[in-house]
Amino acid sequence: MASKHRILITGAASGIGLALTEHFAAAGHDVIACDLQRGALESLQKQLPAVRTLAFDLSDAKQIEAAFASLGDATPDVLINNAGLQFVSPLEEFPPEKWQLLIAVMLTGTALLTRAVLPSMRKRNFGRIVNIGSIHALIASPFKSAYVAAKHGLVGFSKTVALETHDVDITINTVCPGYVKTPLVDAQIASLAKTHNMTEQQVVEEIMLKPMPKRQFITTEELVGSVEFLLSPAARNITGQCLVLDGGWTAQ
Repeated sequence: MASKHRILITGAASGIGLALTEHFAAAGHDVIACDLQRGALESLQKQLPAVRTLAFDLSDAKQIEAAFASLGDATPDVLINNAGLQFVSPLEEFPPEKWQLLIAVMLTGTALLTRAVLPSMRKRNFGRIVNIGSIHALIASPFKSAYVAAKHGLVGFSKTVALETHDVDITINTVCPGYVKTPLVDAQIASLAKTHNMTEQQVVEEIMLKPMPKRQFITTEELVGSVEFLLSPAARNITGQCLVLDGGWTAQ
């Protein structure tokens, strides 16, 4: 990926988003780091002064519109839809507002932000959109109905946008990793231990790693490398696809 890009990353203040932000900023790209947590973004900007930050709520369409309008002509040619959250509960006990929030952030927010970037990408006849999905975009796990529904939705959404952008040099793909050791997954371990009446170590071994023949967490470095490949000229005809990093999980 020799050319420099303006890259907008959501959920940029921690976990996978932070790893992506650090990598692309270090590589000399113009990075716009977006997150709901203003304090975390302020810390990020102190660490990486060249990175521009935007704080807004992806579950709020008006905030998305205002944030994008604030960019003026400095619109991104690369969008990485990474922001995500999890809630673990049987469906009968799932708070409706939590269900709606997960869908709003990970599916509707992704769609609205993609909708916002497409006109300028079309104008310059170039754009790369990468959704950070999950193994749960392809398979399901109990007690994660909203997350699984949102991530499955991303795959269908990406296929549709790929067809709608066939006439320009725009691609959209979804990276689908197994479990990545991030603060989001650490929080899940505690929730799943409670839900399944297991120890946290049992959750790691029996729920997270057992389905993966390679039995290891996916690293943020692997995720970053996969995204970088999808931005490269070698991937210009890869669109509407899932790039799966699952240690053999879905090969079974």
